Amino acid sequence: IKGVVDGEKEYSVKNYKENPAYMYGATRYLLYKKGIPSEMYVSYEPQFAMIAEWLKQLFGESEGKDKKGLLPDSVTFSTDLHSLGQFIQQGSPVLFETVVLAENPLEDVEVPHDEENLDGLNFLEGKKMSFVNKQAFEGTLRAHVDDGKVPNIVISVEKMDAYNLGYLFYFFMRACAYSAYLLDVNPFNQPGVEVYKKNMFKL
Repeated sequence: IKGVVDGEKEYSVKNYKENPAYMYGATRYLLYKKGIPSEMYVSYEPQFAMIAEWLKQLFGESEGKDKKGLLPDSVTFSTDLHSLGQFIQQGSPVLFETVVLAENPLEDVEVPHDEENLDGLNFLEGKKMSFVNKQAFEGTLRAHVDDGKVPNIVISVEKMDAYNLGYLFYFFMRACAYSAYLLDVNPFNQPGVEVYKKNMFKL
């Protein structure tokens, strides 16, 4: 709750140049107007996967009206790099990435020594997974931006604790409302969802 309260103070500033939530909302809108139809939410923390599901609902339900809005999707790297990384980097230019980067994970694991070095990863022995993730992020960002020419937005949070989560929730909700208004749609209704619900109950 404290994170939400502090987020409301910071992200209620009316001047969009001084408001990171509005800057993000405006950037999304500009990329959409340039003809990019989809936004891919990216994280390197498995614990963020369900938050990404919420982001898809938040932006899809708030903006997807009047034949407008970005299609929200999500991936967890490095796992999904093996399945979608190729498409993101060199496939159809239909998306931009929004990376949510946690600077300090709540839990970290050290890479152990393997006597037989079966996976060939003993060169990482003693390194933390946070270090490995950071290198994966840097390498992927360079590949997607430099080689793939995929626009990237990076949103950095200190750590994924309760305070920062509330702060992040408010950031995204404020940005979502702003970009929906730029699209000239009402972010606070869901007429399409109500239609399917009525059909379902009728059937």
